[in-house]
Amino acid sequence: MIDKHLLDILCCPTTHVPVRLLTEGELAALNRAIASAPVRNGAGATVAGAFTAGLITRDRQTIYPIEDDIPVMLADEAIATVQLGDFPDR
Repeated sequence: MIDKHLLDILCCPTTHVPVRLLTEGELAALNRAIASAPVRNGAGATVAGAFTAGLITRDRQTIYPIEDDIPVMLADEAIATVQLGDFPDR
């Protein structure tokens, strides 16, 4: 899992909004969306596989993957939550 100190300093590279870990409900909603319809990342590519973990900006607009316990904080890898139909409100 991600070190608490690292999590405290991470932020969206585009908006500079701080991030937090996805909750189980948010992760499940993201993976349902990926399985049911094309979800695109910031580069416009279709997200191919389910997430095992992720970070979300505190304004709930953008999700970043965590791969092998390493946050992938690249704008091209970001997923806009606006495209996720049943994403939880809070």
